[in-house]
Amino acid sequence: MLAIDFELDGQRVTALNGGDYYTLTEAFSFSIDCQDQAEVDYYWEKLVEGGKPSQCGWLTDRFGVTWQVVPKQLFETIYGPDAAGRERAGKAMMQMVKLDVAKLQAAYAGEG
Repeated sequence: MLAIDFELDGQRVTALNGGDYYTLTEAFSFSIDCQDQAEVDYYWEKLVEGGKPSQCGWLTDRFGVTWQVVPKQLFETIYGPDAAGRERAGKAMMQMVKLDVAKLQAAYAGEG
């Protein structure tokens, strides 16, 4: 078994190579909190290269690690004070692969 310790954004992480017996699944993922669409686009494009996009801002990178690339505006819309807006934003999110801030905000506002 091979183990490695590293630091990721100030957080100590230990990774183990358990061989073929232990495989990565979407039950484990890293989440990246993004400030805006530009950050979403940046991280998405870097991580999906050689990997596979999923749904609702999730992707699997070329190493089999699952990531959630999430703009702060997602939480502002799906947890906003307007119940109808939350529902519209949630439905819009379910139709997305990479999250789109403008579309989430438009759905929440009832535009389009």
